[in-house]
Amino acid sequence: MRICLLLHVPKHIEHFSKFSPSPLSMKQFLDFGSINACEKTSFVFLRQELPVRLSNIMKEINLLPDKLLTTSSVQMVQSWYIQSLMEILEFLDQNPDDHKVLGEFVDALVTIRNRHNDVVPTMAQGIIEYKEAFPQDPVTNQNIQYFLDRFYMSRISIRMLINQHTLIFDGTTNPVHPNTIGSIDPHCQVTDVIQDAFHSAKMLCDQYYLRSPDLVIQEMNSKKKNHPITIVYVPSHLYHMLFELFKNAMRATIETHESSNNLPPIQVLVSLGGEDMSIRVSDKGGGVPFRRIENLFSYMYSTAPAPQIGEYTRPPLAGFGYGLPISRLYAKYFQGDLQLYSMEGHGTDAVIYLKALSTDSIERLPVYNKTALKNYKVSQEADDWCVPSKEPLDLSLVLQIFIPQSVQACLSELSYSDVMICCGRWTLNL
Repeated sequence: MRICLLLHVPKHIEHFSKFSPSPLSMKQFLDFGSINACEKTSFVFLRQELPVRLSNIMKEINLLPDKLLTTSSVQMVQSWYIQSLMEILEFLDQNPDDHKVLGEFVDALVTIRNRHNDVVPTMAQGIIEYKEAFPQDPVTNQNIQYFLDRFYMSRISIRMLINQHTLIFDGTTNPVHPNTIGSIDPHCQVTDVIQDAFHSAKMLCDQYYLRSPDLVIQEMNSKKKNHPITIVYVPSHLYHMLFELFKNAMRATIETHESSNNLPPIQVLVSLGGEDMSIRVSDKGGGVPFRRIENLFSYMYSTAPAPQIGEYTRPPLAGFGYGLPISRLYAKYFQGDLQLYSMEGHGTDAVIYLKALSTDSIERLPVYNKTALKNYKVSQEADDWCVPSKEPLDLSLVLQIFIPQSVQACLSELSYSDVMICCGRWTLNL
């Protein structure tokens, strides 16, 4: 049967990719798990929905540049997806009333989830292999960025479905969080998750730098004054985002204040309104230039040396550079966002925006269609705005080009705008 399925995998992908994924709201996840939990219903839904989500993104994998597709790491990821699709398809004709079938389905989902544990670092390794072997161009980088955002978002959604089914129907409860519905906490204590994420980042920071900044938390609950802020959310998703932000904030703070005995604390403000629940993480780590902000969310850019898979000697506060872009995807998954606001020379504010209402927290899922296809066929066209250099202007070159050598020394201390005013007659003559 497996050989037969393997031969027909392209046909199955073609078939299931014609359907759009069915996004679920946080409330639907919660209601099903707590009120209407039925393993048979979940089984029938997942054996159709998982192939749809897998096939939609597998169609897009094939649109990547050939040079990237031929890397061993990307080929390995493709093989994992094909294998997982095959294993789910085996249940299409199985009897949902058979308890043995339902048990085997849970086991299959656990196997699939474990198989895909290393998808992110493996795909990242493929990008590294590609960057080292071939020259880069903006259009290809843009296409890869577009794909990876959708690919990793699809992965988050698939793991969410798998986790909900396996955690609800495996017959056990989480002793640490007995009130969770699958992976969702209907009363997620936001400050508790903040504290957990901070202490985990602090432990790594202390190991590497032998010190770490303190944490100051403030809450503003507009719904219930002086009450702790709680929301319906997936604690592990929130933890992932906060842990990444704390790592970055600690690293920047210590490296900026390395000669100081006192480190400025990391300040967190949690605010709950009618529509949004927002978390602001503020540091005084020197900030980053405005022109580099967008690079921090790029998979093709990292400020840290690229690690190799299985390399355990790398600095604990650095990695593939995927922390921020994937953290933003976790925020966007349920219609939120993650934004950075930096003041170079001072520090950075990172703000996580989440929906306050579980009815508004609806899955954001990629769909393979003609619109998606067009995004992979983008070509580089001339910009209709003047494009400045991405690097700061070297004024010494301006002086050499526009100003006679006899007066260069007098103008060397002036700003660029002052230089242009002073030497208007030379520029006009050119």
